[in-house]
Amino acid sequence: MDQDMPAQRYSLVARTLHWIMAILILFNLWLGIAHDSLPRNWQVMPVHKSVGLTVLALATLRLIWRLTHKPTPLPGQLSAWERAAAKVTHYSFYAFMLLVPLTGWIMTSAGNRPLNWFFLFDVPKFEVSKSDAIVGLSGEAHEIIGYLWIALILLHIVAALRHHFILKDDVLRRMLG
Repeated sequence: MDQDMPAQRYSLVARTLHWIMAILILFNLWLGIAHDSLPRNWQVMPVHKSVGLTVLALATLRLIWRLTHKPTPLPGQLSAWERAAAKVTHYSFYAFMLLVPLTGWIMTSAGNRPLNWFFLFDVPKFEVSKSDAIVGLSGEAHEIIGYLWIALILLHIVAALRHHFILKDDVLRRMLG
């Protein structure tokens, strides 16, 4: 893309989903890490679970939107490795947006506590017990993928800032209002 041409922005729906989900995901990753050090009366885990279910619902909506709407093309001056890194990063984000909440839902389903959405209504649980291998695997995956997600988010932010401040291209501006 020519540096003099205006930025080809993502659609309003894509930008809105991106920023709402970014806030929810960052908040929930923080809650997941910090929950043991926060006051018990804050109802941290029910909120964490509710935000996770919201992320899962929005990720499903976002994936449907992405599959039915062509994304804004990457700038032409990107090298092959940058294009590959962008694809791998974005596919990983979609996988993490689905896998982290699903593994949390599976873990929660094996417990005795109710699963509800912001104390408004109950959410059905999967038919699993604590002794099921999928529950243990989900617990490990939930934590490991959560930490990988943090690393990927940091990489994503650094890459966006690199494009904006060093390469001075329109990559970041495409996702801004």
